[in-house]
Amino acid sequence: MTPETANDFTDLPDLACETLGGAALLCNDEFFAEKENLLRAHPAEWKEHAYTDRGKWMDGWETRRRREPGYDWCIVRLGLPGIIRGVVVDTAFFRGNYPASCSLEACTIDEPLDLAALDRARWVEILPNKPLSGDGKNRFVIASNERFTHVRLNIFPDGGVARLRVHGEVVPDWARLRRLGGPIDLAALEHGAVVELCSDMFFGSRHNLIKPGPSRTMADGWETRRRRGPGNDWALVRLAAPGTIERLEVDTSHFKGNAPGRIVVEGCMHPGGPIEHPAQEHGWRVLLVTPVQPHRRHLFDEELRRIGVVSHVRLSVFPDGGVARLRCWGHLADEPAPGLDRLNALGRAEAVAALARCCASTAWATAMADARPFADPPAMLRAAERAWWPLGEADWLEAFAGHPRIGERKEAAAGTAAWSQGEQAGVAGAADDVARALHDANEAYERKHGFVFLICATGRSAGEMLAAIQSRLGHARADELRIAAEEQAKITRLRLGKLLAELAAEGGAS
Repeated sequence: MTPETANDFTDLPDLACETLGGAALLCNDEFFAEKENLLRAHPAEWKEHAYTDRGKWMDGWETRRRREPGYDWCIVRLGLPGIIRGVVVDTAFFRGNYPASCSLEACTIDEPLDLAALDRARWVEILPNKPLSGDGKNRFVIASNERFTHVRLNIFPDGGVARLRVHGEVVPDWARLRRLGGPIDLAALEHGAVVELCSDMFFGSRHNLIKPGPSRTMADGWETRRRRGPGNDWALVRLAAPGTIERLEVDTSHFKGNAPGRIVVEGCMHPGGPIEHPAQEHGWRVLLVTPVQPHRRHLFDEELRRIGVVSHVRLSVFPDGGVARLRCWGHLADEPAPGLDRLNALGRAEAVAALARCCASTAWATAMADARPFADPPAMLRAAERAWWPLGEADWLEAFAGHPRIGERKEAAAGTAAWSQGEQAGVAGAADDVARALHDANEAYERKHGFVFLICATGRSAGEMLAAIQSRLGHARADELRIAAEEQAKITRLRLGKLLAELAAEGGAS
C-alpha cells in the first residue's frame, strides 16, 4: 500500500470481525456494555429508551467511570492474522462517555492456547496515544509491516467504544498449510486471496465472495444491481498464490429470485502486481462455462478444463445477480509434495494396497502403481482418469463393492471406513424417517441395478442423497452404470488427496 492509497485501508478486510473468527478475549472492565460488541459485523445501533440494571443500554464496549489512576484495555484475537494497514475506532452514539484518547498494541501468538501465552507475548505499539472524537469514526493509518495475530486496545482513561475495525492484508501460515497436504482453497480470504475488482456491488460487497464459512443471508454474498443495458457483471479474484485449480464451488445460497442464469470462470497468470481491469489482455483461459441454479451449492471437478497454473480468476455472471461464495480448490504451483514422494517410493505391493483405499478396483490400483513416479499431484490425478475409464464393467463393479451403502457402515480396509464415515457425515443426523427411506431406496436400487448406489457424498445432506437415489431409480442399468462410474471417479480424486495427506503426516512423524 502506497502513502497515496493508505487512507483507503477501509476497503481491505476487517481482520477482527466476529464473522471472520475475531474474538474479544479479555478486558479489565465491561461494567456497562460487554467487550464482544466491539467486533459485531453490523454498525452500532441506538435504542432511545433501553436501559439495563447497570444503566443505559449501549451497543459497544463501555467501562465504568474510573476514580483512580490508570486506563482500560481489551485484548482481541484477530480472526485472520495479517498485516494491519489501518484501524477505525468507532465511538458511534458515545457522546458524553467516549474515551479521551486511545492507543493500540499488537503481538503474534502461534500457540493454540493463546490465553496461556498472553503473558509471554511481545507487545508492539503500532498506534501511539491519539485523541478521539465522540460519536464518530476515528481512522488511523498503521505503518507496521509485521504479521500480527492479536491486538490490545487501550482507552484513556475510560469510557465506551462502539466498534473496533482492524483492516489489513491476510497473511496465512503457509508452512502449516503445506504440511497439511492435499488441495487447498486458493481463493479463500483466510489464505490471503483478494477480490481486487468487480463491475458492481450495489447490494453486497465483493469481499463476501471469498469469506470463510457458508453465507448466512442474502446480504452475506456478492450481489449486483439489476442490469438494464448490454453486457454482464464480473468479479476478479487474486488467488492466495499461483496454482492449478482442480475443483470449483459456486454457491448461490439465499439467492432465490436473483441468481445469475449462467457463469463463466476464467484464469490467467499475471505475477506482476494487481490487474487494473479484467478487460486487459492477460491471456485469460476458460476454466468453466455452465448454467447455475438459484439457492444451490454447485460443485464442479470433471467439468473443468485443465488450464495450468493461474494467479487470478475472473467470475463472470450473466447478466447480473448474486453469488454467495466462490471456492477454487487446487495445488500451489511450487507446492512440495512429501506425500507424493512417499507414494512414489512405496514398493509395488504396498502402493497397490494404498491406492486400493481410494478405489477398490484391483486393476485400477495396479495400473496406478505401475504408472509411478508421478511428477506432481495434477499428474497423479490425470493418471487416475486414464487408468479408470478404459476398465470393463467387472472392474467398475469391484470398485463399487468397496463402498458401504449410504447411511450404513461396512467393514473396510484400515482408514477407508473413516473416510466413508466422513464423506457421509450429512447422514449422521438424519431423522428416523429419512434414514428408513434411505435404507429402502438402497435396497430397491440394488435389486434393480445389481450394485450399490454410489454418489460423491461429501458436502451433501441426507435429504439431498435421498432425492438423488430416488431420481436415479428410474434410470436404465446401462445409464446408471455410467453415472456410478462418474461418481466413483469424483470420490477417487478426493481420496487421492486424503491419501497424500496421510502419507505426508506419516513421513513427518517418522
